[in-house]
Amino acid sequence: MPVWCCRCSLAAHFRNYSDTETEGEILNSLVQYFGDNLGQNVKAMPLVEETSLLEDSSVTLPVVVIGNGPSGICLSYMLSGYRPYLSSEAIHPNTILHSKLEEARHLSIVDQNMEGSMLTISFGNWMELPGLKFKDWVSSKRRNLKGDRVMPEEIARYYKHYVKVMGLQKNFRENTYITSVSRLYRDQVDNDGQGRNISTQHLQIEKSKFAKRNWEIRGYQRVGNGSHIPFCLFAENVALATGTLDSPGRLEIEGEDFPFVFHSMPEFGAAVSKGKLRGKVDPVLIVGSGLTAADAVLCAYNNNVPVIHVFRRRVTDPDLIFKQLPKKLYPEYHKVYHMMCTQSYSLDSDLLSAYTSFPEHHVLAFKSDMKCILQSISGLKKIFRLSAAVVLIGSHPNLSFLKEQGCYLGHNSSLPITCKGNPVEIDAYTYECVKEANLFALGPLVGDNFVRFLKGGALGVTRCLAIRQKKKKHLFVERGGGDGIV
Repeated sequence: MPVWCCRCSLAAHFRNYSDTETEGEILNSLVQYFGDNLGQNVKAMPLVEETSLLEDSSVTLPVVVIGNGPSGICLSYMLSGYRPYLSSEAIHPNTILHSKLEEARHLSIVDQNMEGSMLTISFGNWMELPGLKFKDWVSSKRRNLKGDRVMPEEIARYYKHYVKVMGLQKNFRENTYITSVSRLYRDQVDNDGQGRNISTQHLQIEKSKFAKRNWEIRGYQRVGNGSHIPFCLFAENVALATGTLDSPGRLEIEGEDFPFVFHSMPEFGAAVSKGKLRGKVDPVLIVGSGLTAADAVLCAYNNNVPVIHVFRRRVTDPDLIFKQLPKKLYPEYHKVYHMMCTQSYSLDSDLLSAYTSFPEHHVLAFKSDMKCILQSISGLKKIFRLSAAVVLIGSHPNLSFLKEQGCYLGHNSSLPITCKGNPVEIDAYTYECVKEANLFALGPLVGDNFVRFLKGGALGVTRCLAIRQKKKKHLFVERGGGDGIV
């Protein structure tokens, strides 16, 4: 049975697409389009007793999924046996794709060989998971949606309800922290640093005894009294669905660890809501040009806290996220962008009372007397006194439980894993890591930042594992049984 270890939250990022999309994106299109027809349940991955998951180290699980965000939930749903089928009334707008689906209507999407040359057509509501429409859930709770956008707290409640209504609770282990995920049977090293010679024959014998023990997962579970219970699991496959919000981005400059410098929106929001910045004459410094930085600007602005907004980009930069958002759907973010463009700092005037932007500037240092030094692209330096500072320049996943912090899995193994610049390199059809067999990654770790994208990843992983499971079963029957686990 797949185990979900909870250690992550959600993240946002845009994905780059090629002209001809991969099968992974086609799978995503199908999941979005046939989301209403994902209720059929087939035989799930092999199960083990729930009570033995963290207590019995002799158990070898088919899949361990690390992460409890929408990526992990969606993968749990599909690995638990739910399969998407083409409904009788469904007509896909892509006629070629529809005819291919019609040919094998009796098979689930997991069990069909789609061609990689087709283009993605359908998307779907951004935050929904397959099999339960968000609007239907809202209606069942007797809540009214005032628009297409909702509060994060509402989405979190929807995900929690989704796990319950789909019967997935048995798959999840809350308050569980992974400390080590290591592949078994790597070259072993003695204490003197010299590699120990192991004959190929001996290694094959050892492998045959634990054919499914590809991975060892160590960690601990935090219980009610605050104590930690260590555990060790073995798994044939591991899926990384941790998101990328674990480690906030840092400026790596002098004074960044002073207590008046925040690195997350929740920290800053809590300070504002508790009134710690109320009545302050000195402004708050906000660093960053993304949506989280915009949230911080709105938080301060709406609470009458003056703002200095510093960012490296030009306000005309076409890659600014605000240029990709429809004005009607995101009026508050376009309000921030308008202020960024029209209320910028000038040498001929002082700081504006409510908000002043500093395009093409960066922070040189924070000082103990609550001052900061800014520098423009031309090299001009300015010093301002602050009431607080919040650095919101993105975040990175915490893959400390993997060797080399997981860097070796990226497209550039010399750099840390990031959603945008260096995602985990995967096979586009199976979502298996290119550089590590039996290790899968999905969601923001591979650049699939919106929930609408990660559904295709969950389907790709599920199909890969289902095909491998069928092959093992066929091999098992051919050999006339045995004591292997199918």
